[in-house]
Amino acid sequence: MSDERPEQATPEKTSLEKAPQQQPRAAAAASMRASDADRERVVERLRDAVAEGRLDMAEFEERLEAAYKSRTYAELEPLTGDLPAPESSSAFSYAPGAVSATSSSWQSRIGGTSASSSAVAIMSGFQRKGHWTVPAQFNAVAFWGGGELDLREADFAAPEVVITCVAIMGGIEITVPPGVEVDVRGIGVMGGFDQGRSLENRPEPGAPRVIVNGLAFWGGVAVKVKAPKPPKRPKGGKDLDGGESRKEL
Repeated sequence: MSDERPEQATPEKTSLEKAPQQQPRAAAAASMRASDADRERVVERLRDAVAEGRLDMAEFEERLEAAYKSRTYAELEPLTGDLPAPESSSAFSYAPGAVSATSSSWQSRIGGTSASSSAVAIMSGFQRKGHWTVPAQFNAVAFWGGGELDLREADFAAPEVVITCVAIMGGIEITVPPGVEVDVRGIGVMGGFDQGRSLENRPEPGAPRVIVNGLAFWGGVAVKVKAPKPPKRPKGGKDLDGGESRKEL
């Protein structure tokens, strides 16, 4: 009889075999596409580094060109990875873990499936609000009617979602939370796609990107940025700390 025994998988081998299947959240966040605001924050940090004497002009010009060509967070990270974090909280830093810390709240809202990928209102209306999942491609049609898409408490099936709106003698209103990057590409014929000044918000790292396109004919599509509603007070007129709520005129 042979004393040889079949080789048993060690804990080290088992963990190595499972490692490729477990992608870290930080790596997933780094693969997100960067926005113009993200690139500008990196450029501002590079300018500060030149003023502080940490970079010479040749290094600055090389990194500046790379920053404007970058498309993802992973490409932006090495440009400031060897620089100390800025003192101001408004400055941008891609130190290891910075992206995952900022985008962890968004990562929990990206993923999943949606039960519906379209909404139609013909001489009527539709509404999507509260906790729902926005699919990667959503179609909204309003003919002699109106519709409301509220994304403030919604999850997103993909990092980038496309909402195609067709408003004919009707209107569609889309509300997104602050930090979400919005790209409006619709066409208006005797109507319009109203982006509004409220869209001048700064996209956050890891936040989803919402593309709104389509057609408005004798109608309109309005896109606005608005903060989520505050939580409702419990019944009985008392705050969570047990005190009675104050009456307001």
